[in-house]
Amino acid sequence: MLTKISDSVSLKALEVLDELARTGSMQVTASRLSMSTPAASQQLKQLETTLGRKLVIHNRRPMELTRHGQAYLLHARTALQHLRQGAAELLLDDLGAIRSLRIGIIDDFDSTVSPQLAVALADTYKPSELTLCTATSTRIVQDIASSDLDTGIAANLIELPDDVVEIPVLIDPFVLAVPRGYLPAPPLNLDGLRSLQFLRYEKGLALGRQIDTHLARLRLSLGSTMALDSNQAIFALIANGNGWALSTMVGFLRAERFHDQVDIYPLPFAPFHRTISLLYHRHWTAVVANDIAETLRGILQSGIVNPAQERYDWLRESFRIIQTPD
Repeated sequence: MLTKISDSVSLKALEVLDELARTGSMQVTASRLSMSTPAASQQLKQLETTLGRKLVIHNRRPMELTRHGQAYLLHARTALQHLRQGAAELLLDDLGAIRSLRIGIIDDFDSTVSPQLAVALADTYKPSELTLCTATSTRIVQDIASSDLDTGIAANLIELPDDVVEIPVLIDPFVLAVPRGYLPAPPLNLDGLRSLQFLRYEKGLALGRQIDTHLARLRLSLGSTMALDSNQAIFALIANGNGWALSTMVGFLRAERFHDQVDIYPLPFAPFHRTISLLYHRHWTAVVANDIAETLRGILQSGIVNPAQERYDWLRESFRIIQTPD
C-alpha cells in the first residue's frame, strides 16, 4: 500500500492527469502546462506505475480516462484545488506579488466600465502585466475554461462549464426603444408600432437568441424585421425613424450619442432581463474574484445604475446591482 506519497507522486503528474481529462490530447495538455509532450507522457506513465493502475486509454483519440482514472481524478482535483487556492490566498498578504491579471470584458462596457476597472485593478493589485480584452460572452467563457483568461465579465449565461464559477453582479432589464416622440406615452401593447420595422439583434448574438426565445414563449409575431449584429447600428436606425427595437438598458446607455433621438419605455408585455456576471476559473482564487466583483459593483452602481434610475424612475426595481449574499 502506498503510504508516503511525496516520494512517488508528483504534483506535475496530477496536473497532467487533470488537464488531459479536459483536453483528451497529450499534445494540447503539454502545451497548456508549458511542457514537452514526451515529458508530459512520462509524468503520466510514472503516475500509473506508482498507482499500479491504468488511468488512461492510451490508444483512443481523443484520449479518455479509465474507470480507475476517473475515480482517482476526483481526489487529484480536490488536492490541486486546495493547493492552488492556498497559494493564491498567500499572495493576498502582498497584493503587489500578483504578476499578471487577464480579464475579458463584453463590449457593452468597452467605453464606460473598462477604463475605470483598469485603473482600480492597477491601483489595488499592481500587476506587472494587466490585460483587458473585449470579446463576446461566449468567447470569454471559453477562454476562462481553457485558462487563457483569469476572469471575465459576461452576460446571457445559460449553462457554464464545470470549471467556470459565476458571481452575478447586475440585473440588466430589456426595454422598448422607439424614435423620439413617436409614441405619446408608454404603450400598453405593440399595436402602435405596426407601421415601423422591428430591428432585431442577429441570431448569432446571445442577446438576439434571448430576445427571440422570449418572444416565442409569449407567441408574439412582430412581422417585418431587419437583423443586425451592431448595437450602435440598431440605435442609429431608431434615431433616424427607421424602426424600433428591444434592447437592454446597458445597450441603450452604450448608444449615448443617440439618446436625444430615442425614447425608451418599459416592455408592454411580460418583462425579462439578462444577468451580467463576473466569471473565474475554479482553480483561480475566489478571494480575488470576489474582491474584483465588489469593485465592479461599485463602478456599475455609481457610473451606470444611479444615473439611469435618476433619469427613469421606472427602472428603480428592475435595473439593479446584485449584492453579495449575507
